[in-house]
Amino acid sequence: MAKTVTLRLNDESYNAFLEASKAENRSIANLIETAALTKIRELQFVDDVEMAEILANEDLLKRIKQGSKEAKTKRGRFVE
Repeated sequence: MAKTVTLRLNDESYNAFLEASKAENRSIANLIETAALTKIRELQFVDDVEMAEILANEDLLKRIKQGSKEAKTKRGRFVE
C-alpha cells in the first residue's frame, strides 16, 4: 500500500524538480521517488561490471570468504 510523505522544498528546489519532471513528462512525486531509489541502489549495490570484476578476482573472493568466516566466529581483525 502506498504511503504519503510530506516534503518541504524551497522555491529554487521546487522549480528544479518541476522543470525536470515536465521534461520527463512525469509527476514531481514520481521523479523524486525514482531519483531517490536510484541513489539508494547506487550506494548499496555494485553494478554488473563491478560485480564481474569482483567475481573474476580469486584472491579477493578467498579473502572475502575468510573474512566472513572470521566475522561469524568473532575472530580476526575488524576495521571500522
